[in-house]
Amino acid sequence: MKKIYRFSILLLSAVLLAQSSVFAQDEAVEEKPKERPERPAFESGLLFDNATTTIPAANTLEMVIQHRFGSVENGITDLYGIWAPSNIRLGLNYSILDNLVVGVGTTKFNKMTDIQAKYNIVQQTRSNSIPVTVSVYEVVGIDGSPDSKFGVNYKFSNRISYFTQVIVARRFNSKLSLMVAPSFTHYNSTDTLVDHDRIALTVAGRYKFSPQSSLIISGDFPFRIQGISEFSKEANETISHPKANICIGLEVATSTHAFHIYAGTSQGILPQENILYNQNEFFKGNIILGLNVTRLWSF
Repeated sequence: MKKIYRFSILLLSAVLLAQSSVFAQDEAVEEKPKERPERPAFESGLLFDNATTTIPAANTLEMVIQHRFGSVENGITDLYGIWAPSNIRLGLNYSILDNLVVGVGTTKFNKMTDIQAKYNIVQQTRSNSIPVTVSVYEVVGIDGSPDSKFGVNYKFSNRISYFTQVIVARRFNSKLSLMVAPSFTHYNSTDTLVDHDRIALTVAGRYKFSPQSSLIISGDFPFRIQGISEFSKEANETISHPKANICIGLEVATSTHAFHIYAGTSQGILPQENILYNQNEFFKGNIILGLNVTRLWSF
């Protein structure tokens, strides 16, 4: 009887020891709390005519209205560009996931139709273990101009242009956010003295000076890279290359709206148009007034 009693005590002790070991292992392998993402660096997915890393929550529909007047150069004659020929884009974006948005739009100049997609690869965290948000952004444009614009050897592919960009943004604090975004633009068909390819860099920032209002600024800087040019070095000295697109303005934003009023350089709205064709220069007075409105609906 004593042997059975002793055996029972030993067996119970072994079971309790095993359970303690299992619990200790469970605690050891318990996952760390998931990192909390930082709040978006920008109020809207749009900053002037540039994309930001901000993506609305999944199942959100965004309406976009972008408007650019003519140049202010003629002064009161055309009411500082308001009576001059203007450009406008209407677009719709839909967030499929919290980090993926797709969109379509149409633009007045060249009757352009565009298809867009933006995907956040990584998200800045509040602990700064991930210090930046990184997005990839793609725009495919389809020119709706008459066939004659594309010459005698017309093909539908002549109408297509591409814009690919990597956007890196950081929210430094509740007031200051900055982003840098290298990009590559390609047109299947261009004007005679225009390269088909262009590499550029966009730099942009926002300074929030009140709960709803911010100062916003950006610059798109096309690079002259001989290695990807179709023209000789001598010819490149005579060609009129695209100029930087500089924008500065005011943003007013709520949880569902964003409104921009600004002065910019390029009258194009799609980014590939701004990078390849802009000939206006901000500091020479070739300034164009612009307006943006975005509105969100959640489903």
